Amino acid sequence: MEFPQTLSPVVLEKYSRELNNELEDILIYWLQNSLDRKKGGFYGAVGMNNKPDLMASKGVVLNSRILWTFSAAALAGMEEYEAVADRAYTYIEEKFRDKKYGGVYWSVSSQGQPLEEKKQIYGLAFCIYGLAEYFKLTKKPAVLNFAIELYALIEKYSYDQENGGYIEAFSREWKELDDLRLSEKDENEQKTMNTHLHIIEAYANLYSVWKNEKLKQKIKDLLSIFQKKIIDNKSGHLHLFMSESWEVKSKTWSFGHDIEASWLLLECAYTIDDLDDIIYFEKKALELAEAAVEGSDKDGALFHEVNYAKDILLKEKHWWQQAEAMVGFFNAWEITQDDMWLSKSVQVWEYVKNNLKDAEFGEWYWGLDENNQIMSEDKIGFWKCPYHNARACLEILKRLKRTIKVT
Repeated sequence: MEFPQTLSPVVLEKYSRELNNELEDILIYWLQNSLDRKKGGFYGAVGMNNKPDLMASKGVVLNSRILWTFSAAALAGMEEYEAVADRAYTYIEEKFRDKKYGGVYWSVSSQGQPLEEKKQIYGLAFCIYGLAEYFKLTKKPAVLNFAIELYALIEKYSYDQENGGYIEAFSREWKELDDLRLSEKDENEQKTMNTHLHIIEAYANLYSVWKNEKLKQKIKDLLSIFQKKIIDNKSGHLHLFMSESWEVKSKTWSFGHDIEASWLLLECAYTIDDLDDIIYFEKKALELAEAAVEGSDKDGALFHEVNYAKDILLKEKHWWQQAEAMVGFFNAWEITQDDMWLSKSVQVWEYVKNNLKDAEFGEWYWGLDENNQIMSEDKIGFWKCPYHNARACLEILKRLKRTIKVT
C-alpha cells in the first residue's frame, strides 16, 4: 500500500480507530486464552489453535509482561482489565519471588514450583518494569518496595564496578555462572545490548514513580553506555554481544532492536528530564531508525537480522519487530514532522493486518518465514507475550492524542 507524502487527518483518525480496536482484540484474546484457572496464574504455552499446553513451564518474563500490559491498559482507562493485572502480580509474588535469596526465578513448573532458579538480570528488569506500572495503578507500598528491592539486587550483584554496565546472570545464590544466555540462540557473553536496553527501560519506569537521585544517575550512566559502547556510530546499528570489558563479540545487526531502542532511549532521556540527553538521543533516534530501514522489505515490514560479516540476511518477519517499527517510525515522524516516517509506521501496520493477524483464532502469529509462510510457533509462550503489540497500540494512541484531535 502506498501513501501520499502528506497524510491527511482522515488517515490518522483511521489509524487511531484501528489501533483502539486492535488493543481491545489483543486484551480480550489474552483474557480468554491465557488464564490457567486450575493451577493459577497463566498458561506457559498456548498453541496456534488456542489449545494450552497444560505441562508447559511458566516464565517470569511472560508473567511480568502480562503484569505491565494489563496495568498499562487499566491506567489508560480500561479498568475492566485491572483484575488481570492483580492476578499477574499475585502469581509473581507467590511463585516467582525468591523469599530466601531475593530476586525472582527465571521459570517455574506448570504447578508453580521453582524450575530454573537462576537470577537472569533480564528477568529481574522486566519484573521491575511490570511492578512499576502496577504501582501506578494500585499505589500499594508493597509493590513499590518489591520493585526497589529488585533494583537494589541488580546494583549489588550485577553492576560491574570496574567497567560499567551489567553482567547477565547468576545462580540462585548470586554466584557466577558458566552459561549466561537468555536462550540457546544467544551468544554466551558477559554483557548484551538486550539486557541493558531492558534494564534502562525498567529503571526509567521505576524512576517515574520513585524519584531517587541514585536511580536517576544510573539511568544517565546507562544512556552513556549506549552512547559510547553499544551504538555503533559508524553504521548506526546496535552491537548485540560484548565481553566484560566491552569488546564487541557479535557480527549481527538486529533491525527490530535498532528501531525499539530508537524510541525507548529517547523516552528514558525524557523521563529523567535531561536536556543534553534529550538532544543527543533525538539525533540517535533518527540514526537508529534509518539503520532499521536497511532491514525493510518492499512491503514495509522489517526482516529479522543480518550477519554483516557474512552478508547473510535472515528474512523472517517476526511480530515484535513490526510492533516496535510502528512506534519507532511514528517517533521519528514526531521528531522531524517528515511524513515519510509516518507513512512507514502506517505501512507496517498495514502489513500486520494483512499478514500477521490471525482472523480465525485471534492474536498475531509469531511471524512469517523466509518463504512468507506462517511460522508454527505458540500464540502464548515463554517469549510470545502481549507486551510488544499491546504497547505499540497504547504508545501510538497516546501520541496521536497529543498530535491531532482524534474524533
